[in-house]
Amino acid sequence: MRDWKAETESRIAFIREKLAAAGASGIVYGNSGGKDSALVGILCRMACENTVGIALPCESRRNYEEDMADGLEVAEKFGIPCRKLDLTELKRLFVRILEPVTELNAAATTNMNPRLRMTALYAVAAAENRLVAGTGNLCERYVGYFTKWGDGACDFNPIGDLTVAEIYDFLRYLGAPEAIITKAPSAGLFEGQTDETEMGVTYEEISRVMASQPVRPEAEAIIARRHAAAAHKLRLPPVYGED
Repeated sequence: MRDWKAETESRIAFIREKLAAAGASGIVYGNSGGKDSALVGILCRMACENTVGIALPCESRRNYEEDMADGLEVAEKFGIPCRKLDLTELKRLFVRILEPVTELNAAATTNMNPRLRMTALYAVAAAENRLVAGTGNLCERYVGYFTKWGDGACDFNPIGDLTVAEIYDFLRYLGAPEAIITKAPSAGLFEGQTDETEMGVTYEEISRVMASQPVRPEAEAIIARRHAAAAHKLRLPPVYGED
């Protein structure tokens, strides 16, 4: 078991260092109602009073119902100011504008959601001298389960070294609402979507592979394939003349 008291203190110090280095006066993060954003929000609020979470629903009914309620519950319990920005009409307008130019597929339209969300967060950050806090965990980073320049973008990430199991342990230590801990992880990108169903593997299996422990052969193959394909997401774009 990790020393979550010490982890809390060191992560608060990390966040404060990033704020000071940037000359920023606050933090903004996407309050999705999920486990990762809950932990990020709690830690950022502990580190910086001027932290705000923004709920960014976009089309999916879950965004407006379960996730919204859970995000607001976390915000209320830990005293985190919360705003709401509905991106559904913007997404539909963007699709209409693009349709004469190209034939959009599911990947193109689904990835718009996290990219529009990140555009909104950076607009708020620029307007209010804030940094954007990232909310991706280690398992997601390992298999590339995030959208490039979408939810993968941020100014700093205080939880990117933690597996999903560790995220849950940390949330229990901090006293997060039980609904955050017990519901199935989902990016809420479309109706009925869950992370593990979409990936075809469980977060536990990803953690086991990272720890060089055995998993189902099919799971091992999926994780290896996703990990290899995700390498470009973890690097800056290649520039001619640079190694």
